[in-house]
Order: sequence, then structure tokens, then C-alpha cells
Amino acid sequence: MGIAMIEDVAQGAVIVVPPADDIAIGVVDRQYEDLVRGVNQRWVAAPERVVVATSAEDVRRTVRDAVREGKRITVRSGGHCFEDFVYNSETQVVVDLTELDEVYYDRRHRAVAVEAGATILRMYETMYKKWGVTVPAGFCPTVGIGGYVSGGGWGTLGRQFGLIVDHLYGVEVVTVDDRGKVRIVVATREEHDPNRDLWWAHTGGGGGSFGVVTRYLFRTPGAEGDDPRALLPHPPREVILAAVGWSWASIDRAEFGRLARNYAQWHLDNFAPDNPNRDIAAFMGLNHRSAGQIGLIAQIDADQPDAEERLTEFFRFMNEGINVEPEALTASVGDLGALPQFFFQRRLPWLQATRFFGMSNVQVTDPTFRAEYKSTFMVGNFPDDQLDALHAHLTRDDINNPNVTVQLTPYGGEISAVDPADTAAVHRGAAFKMLYSAYWTDPADDDRYVGWARDIYGEVYAATGGAPVPNDVTDGCYVNYADIDLNAPEFNRSGVPWHDLYHKENYPRLQQIKKNYDPLDVFRHGQSVRLPAV
Repeated sequence: MGIAMIEDVAQGAVIVVPPADDIAIGVVDRQYEDLVRGVNQRWVAAPERVVVATSAEDVRRTVRDAVREGKRITVRSGGHCFEDFVYNSETQVVVDLTELDEVYYDRRHRAVAVEAGATILRMYETMYKKWGVTVPAGFCPTVGIGGYVSGGGWGTLGRQFGLIVDHLYGVEVVTVDDRGKVRIVVATREEHDPNRDLWWAHTGGGGGSFGVVTRYLFRTPGAEGDDPRALLPHPPREVILAAVGWSWASIDRAEFGRLARNYAQWHLDNFAPDNPNRDIAAFMGLNHRSAGQIGLIAQIDADQPDAEERLTEFFRFMNEGINVEPEALTASVGDLGALPQFFFQRRLPWLQATRFFGMSNVQVTDPTFRAEYKSTFMVGNFPDDQLDALHAHLTRDDINNPNVTVQLTPYGGEISAVDPADTAAVHRGAAFKMLYSAYWTDPADDDRYVGWARDIYGEVYAATGGAPVPNDVTDGCYVNYADIDLNAPEFNRSGVPWHDLYHKENYPRLQQIKKNYDPLDVFRHGQSVRLPAV
């Protein structure tokens, strides 16, 4: 097949490229049906081909061919997109990155490189086993890095170390210019980099708008030298975990509201980047009553001073004003499973605890589940009308599903230390965020659970037109929790468009970057960044 020579336009050099090693899967191939669906089984497509890439050059050639043929391209990393942006009726060519999954040290850029098909767990294990470092990412083990990072990348260590994009040094992206020429661009945060805007767009601008990311480069700002052991944060050697539940049978409307407000108030009180409790990450599951319990899980860095005492104080604060004693957590909390063994504080090595978090709930490893999601960033405490609506829909008798929940998850701390304009991830003032989620397996239940999500969301934000608009309580939505209903005027009556809920004042800059790097709008989906009006 020979050796190809191409021009690396971003670096201005000629490089040697190996022959194509990709694999094109078509309708007649036995593995086709397994490669045309997302993790969420609501999303299944019928593309002409799926190209399993193993290099950036594979991706470049695939994109080039699809552009020449006028085919609609979508891209899969881990397959966890919350909407049908990868797998839909218009999809003709899927670029599958799941085999492009190496994690290694890049000497040229003095950064740890993570290829876009790597999963969060693979990244954690390789970084920590080889170099004793990490980046603050999520806990679902099978989420792919490709889309996760570009949406901002929140995780368990976020309050301690910021968002994953706060440690992003560079991106390698396959782009298409106004003449249809396809090239591989490396963009970094260096001030003199002519492609710096492309790096910025991938620090929270969402996936699928500017090109195909083939790898990310991580190095914490200010890190010096060429030793990968010193270029990224060191996670705790050990963490302390604890979990409790409150029985729905004993909780009334007032105590439900008090629990939610206690969680919100603690995060408002401990919001600042220099707060001594920034090493506490707490997850509350306002589960549907059929789950039996409302749950709370918390982790603290065991290496920090007074860790046990501070974690005890956190749980004491959470139980203030509650006349029900907490008990062992026997219910799942969203993506986290039941944790009855953590009713008393328990120490675990960090990587072991991270694996445990990721594997504790069968929902994240069930290949048949279907789901619906919605999100909110919170900058204030809950008003009465929001609590009334939450309680009403979490106690509905027509729902009998323990996997229906509203998850409250931590923000603030080091996340708040970054100016909203410094990265595309704009919601730096949020104290915590909310994920409305429902999981089920029977397609016949789609309308029931999608309807539940729309009902609760619309009623909680009824005062602002069915969406959590930026104000003194809410601050929009998380782009990685994609929700196409925000585009629809029958659901979002707020007058604030979906792109402003996700990107706020950063959206015009994202549009200009879109114009510069994808002027033909090759990379698009239901909520991709739109080209600016002429």
C-alpha cells in the first residue's frame, strides 16, 4: 500500500503517514448492529458505514472521503451522548473512535496525551499507575473522553482541582476549511499559537461543532519541566467515603424541602476556591418515592487535615431540621449504586474508590437501558415553588421506578477560581448542579418516562417559562447533559434560547470560531454551535 506524505498544516512541516489502518463496517457485516447504537438504546441509526479509526490520519481520510461524497458525518467516542446527535436518521458515516484509546506521555508538548476514544477509567488507571497523577474527571467508567472534555468535564475532584479543561493544554482536531480541504490541526493554549481559539472552543463549547478531536493534551497551567509525574494534579492517596439514606416512608414535604435546602446551603456557604472544605464532594439523590430512600454520598480527601471530623460535620449539617434519623443507604443514587457498607466512614485508596464509584450501579453497565435527562446549574437556594414541584413529581403514584431521580452534584471550590471568559465552560458561579434522570429498559415505557421528565422540569421552572434561565437562583444548563427540548418553544417558553442556556455570553465567540474552522458546517447536530448570521 506504500507510505503517504502529507502536509501537517498546523505545524508547517511534512510528516510521514502510515497507510490506512481503519476498518469500514457496512450493513452486510455481522458487527454492524452493535456499532450503530449509543449507550442509551433510544438512539439507533442506519448509516451506510461505520469507520473504526485507529489514528488521526484514519480520521482525516474518513472525513475527506465523506466530504467529497457529500455524506453526513457523526462521531462516536464513548457513545454516552444524551441525545441522538450521533445516531439519528440523517447519519450516513459514523467515525468510531473507540479503538483510538491510548494514554501516553507526549515529549514534544510536555503533556500527557489521551486519545479521544479512551474511557475515563482507562485514563485514570494509566495516568495513576504510570505517573501518580490524574485530572478531575467523572466517575462513570465507560464515558469516552472525546465528547466529555469538549463539554467542560466535571468530576468528583472538581471542587479540589477544577474542571478537566482547566488542565487542558492542547487538542488535535481534524477540520475542514472553506474549500473542503481536510487537515489535522494541533491547537494549544499558548498565547502565540495561531490556533489558540480552537483550543478555547474545546474547553466547554461542546462536541461535534468544530471538527473531530483525535487526542487531548493535558498539562496543568504553571507546571514546569518534562517529568509527567509533576505536570498534573496528584489525587489523594486515600479518600474517606460515607453514605446515608432517609426513608421516604418517614419524610414529609417539609423535611424533603429541608434536605434539599441543606444541600444547597452547604454548597453556597462553601463555594469559594480557598474554602477549607473544597475537598468534600457530595452527591444527593432526590429519588422517586418508589426507590424507598433519598440518598446522600460524600467523599473527602483523607490526606487533608481533620478529614474525618469535617466529614462528620458535613453530615451533621445535612441532617439539621430533620426529625428522621439517617440509615444505611440501600437505594441507588442516580449513577451510583446502593452503599450500605458505608454507613460508617470508610477509608479506601483513591483508585480503588474511583473504580468502586464507577462500578457500583448496574445502570451504567447495562447495555439495554433507555434514558432521558435534563439539567440545571444552581447559584442560589431552592424557592418554595421549585420544592413543591420536585416533591409532587417525585411522589407521583403513576411512577413505580427506583431509577427515576434528581441528582444534586457539587460545583464551586476550584471550579469557581477561573474567569468565565478564560474557558468556554462559562458556569463558574454555580454552587452545584442538578441532573434529572430516568432509566428504563422497555421501549413501551418511553412516553411514560420522557413525559415524567418534561412534566417535572416544566413545573419546577414554570415561573421562568419552563427553563432554568440565568437569575439569582438558576444559571442555565450543562452542555454535556444535552436536552433537545430546550430548542422547542412548547417546552422552553423562557425567551432564552438553548445556546444561551448552555454558553451564555461565550456563545458569540464560539460562533466566530465555528466560522473560522468549520465554515461549511460539516460538523453539526441538533445543538451544535451555529454559524454566525451574515
